[in-house]
Amino acid sequence: MDQLIEGYRRFRRSGWPERRATYEALSEHGQRPQAVVVACVDSRVDPAVIFDTTPGQLLTIRNVANLVPPYAPDAAYHGTSAALEFAVRVLEIPHLVVLGHGQCGGVQALLRGAPPNAGDFVANWMSIAEPARKLAMQCDAPEERERRCELEVVRVSLANLRGFPWIAEREQAGLLTLHGAWFAIRTGVLTLLDAEGQFVDA
Repeated sequence: MDQLIEGYRRFRRSGWPERRATYEALSEHGQRPQAVVVACVDSRVDPAVIFDTTPGQLLTIRNVANLVPPYAPDAAYHGTSAALEFAVRVLEIPHLVVLGHGQCGGVQALLRGAPPNAGDFVANWMSIAEPARKLAMQCDAPEERERRCELEVVRVSLANLRGFPWIAEREQAGLLTLHGAWFAIRTGVLTLLDAEGQFVDA
């Protein structure tokens, strides 16, 4: 916690004075982000850093393995779906990005089984991506299998997004554009899912 407090103090000394006008405008006029990013909770993959954004530009939804669950408007607790509803229906954000990444622990749990001390939630959550696991298992080399699964998880999330009626409606009306992306931690290279369904360097 000491490191966090020191970071806050640095922010107050230098970051706040530099961005004070931005924060004051956001406070007065509210937020109007231009993109929402569904990203992994992995501490090495921060969308604000990767896309070099300032406060107010991105609305970020983070969970294990950047997964979007299927549309299920029931009485259960749906943190990711609630955040999507706020982003798309309330804020009417025009771009929605699913950002996968290399060395994803959630994908490793999907391929090899969740760690014994992560059985309450992780294993069941990752079962959302079972179609990705099946496709990845067609690869021979373990590293190729993992990379394939990380990319397929992005595709699974995009398919699930289109199962939300208010997302599908806005996409069909040209009011919302969905994007898939994958970030390599080791090299810092971002790839984007193109119109042909291939991941290409940004």
